[in-house]
Amino acid sequence: MERIELKKAERLRGEISPPPDKSISHRAVILSSISKGRSVIRNFLRAEDPVSTINAFRALGVDIDDRGSEIIINGNGIHGIREPNDVIDCGNSGTTIRLLSGVLSGNPFFSVLTGDKSLRSRPMYRIINPLRLMGADIMARAEDRYPPVAIKGRRLKAIKYDMPIASAQVKSSILLAGLYADGETEITEPAKSRDHTERMLPAFGAEIKVDGLNVKIKGGTELRGREIDVPGDFSSAAFFIVAALLIKDSDITIKGVGINPTRTGLINALKAMGAEIELLNIRDVSGEPVADIHCRGGAALKAISISREELPSLIDEFPILCIAATQANGITTIRGAEELRLKESDRIKAMTMELRKMGVEIEEFSDGLSIRGKADLRGTTVESYGDHRIAMAFSIAALVADGVTTINGVSSVNISFPGFFEILRGLTA
Repeated sequence: MERIELKKAERLRGEISPPPDKSISHRAVILSSISKGRSVIRNFLRAEDPVSTINAFRALGVDIDDRGSEIIINGNGIHGIREPNDVIDCGNSGTTIRLLSGVLSGNPFFSVLTGDKSLRSRPMYRIINPLRLMGADIMARAEDRYPPVAIKGRRLKAIKYDMPIASAQVKSSILLAGLYADGETEITEPAKSRDHTERMLPAFGAEIKVDGLNVKIKGGTELRGREIDVPGDFSSAAFFIVAALLIKDSDITIKGVGINPTRTGLINALKAMGAEIELLNIRDVSGEPVADIHCRGGAALKAISISREELPSLIDEFPILCIAATQANGITTIRGAEELRLKESDRIKAMTMELRKMGVEIEEFSDGLSIRGKADLRGTTVESYGDHRIAMAFSIAALVADGVTTINGVSSVNISFPGFFEILRGLTA
């Protein structure tokens, strides 16, 4: 499906479960594949990005049995992967190519990683630089800026690395390389990025210490297979949270959502706007906090300001936060977000261009934007730029807009959320 037409909704009612968490699904496959013994992953996200990670490790000789309800991985240890026979295609997945680069840097064979057109324009030097400091033999196209990436793995050494920007993918790539390094690798972040890798590594037997913005990992430790239950994806739930808040008389519950505090900055932002959001039945699932999220519409929202320090915990929610901002009284400002120009699309430019088409007064900055609300959205034709989060954000905007909104390029939604439009239809029926 390349395009969809949507119109204003009167209310959203019901109980839904979001798809499994994409970030955790990736990491579960990676750590299971370099562990010794059998791992079982339940509630794995069957979307294009995590499947790219499965295919990559199959190409590296890992025995992965997809049984539908669970993924069974029989690993041979951190040095149990073998040289691939061909270039590894990471599809559209930045997580796959960046985290896999860390693993391959410490394995003594040659490999090449590439991806689709979008992935081949995503920056790679931010991982190449620290991996080279560890002794990796790694290079990429256009003076090490973009994929394909070529790696000749070898023995690595531990480093102390101060990250210039907060990035879970960069941090995770270095931590995975640290498993293969002599000594203790230490990373310090400027702000806290999502910490799924740090939470999962000790469960597999890694020696890791976390102290605020500082993370240390000891090399040479063998990992052991284990069972993992993947919680619901907060970034996917976010679209329905905002939809319920913006449409009067809405009342929905989203079941089994991961509420890792490094991921839920959107909830803090929406509550600061005046939204009604409740976290119910809080529990622990495989080391991750999980809750049911109850949302009601009708509250009057007010504008807020989001700073650079707040961004890491809501980086993926930027597009849907922009939609919420159009319905908040006053001027909402988001700054320090230049990283968003390097995602699947330039998300700052994409939201600016397409919201203007819908009648929003918006100002674009090099590192963010400001949005004047409350805006009367009008239906029109908008572009997704092949970006799944842009496509889903404008699907929610369409439920608030007068007239019919046509969204082009919605097949990209399958990257993270197959079934998104079916769930949306069910809630608005």
